[in-house]
Amino acid sequence: SGQVGFSDDGEPHGTAGRPMLQVLLHCGVGEITMVVTRWFGGVKLGTGGLVRAYQDSVRENLATLPLAEKVPTVELDVQLDYAHLDRLHRLLPTFEARVCAEAYDQAARVRICLPEALRGPFEEAIAGRTDGRARCTPVEEA
Repeated sequence: SGQVGFSDDGEPHGTAGRPMLQVLLHCGVGEITMVVTRWFGGVKLGTGGLVRAYQDSVRENLATLPLAEKVPTVELDVQLDYAHLDRLHRLLPTFEARVCAEAYDQAARVRICLPEALRGPFEEAIAGRTDGRARCTPVEEA
């Protein structure tokens, strides 16, 4: 992780932020933020009870957290003849690609998003299916 931080925000020192962070650091999930708000307990729980309450809250939320793998993607502008559009669309599922935008003028322009690791193979495949006429240009991030 690029940044790691925690806060007890008014709770007794070491009873909220650090225990929650320890659970997060050992859960195997990256790029996550957790905020827990306590409405009841405090003095009645004691410091050990507060630590357990905050850790248990994080664990319970992690147990039901939907997870998704973050895959680096790239956007390509593909310019091709109208006669080759169907060939492009047939290739998309093979390369886990999807259409992000389309524009139709003298030639078709289709912006696609696909996993970065599949960019080279996709460009080779579309070139092969269009006799080298399709042009793929990476879209620069703004």
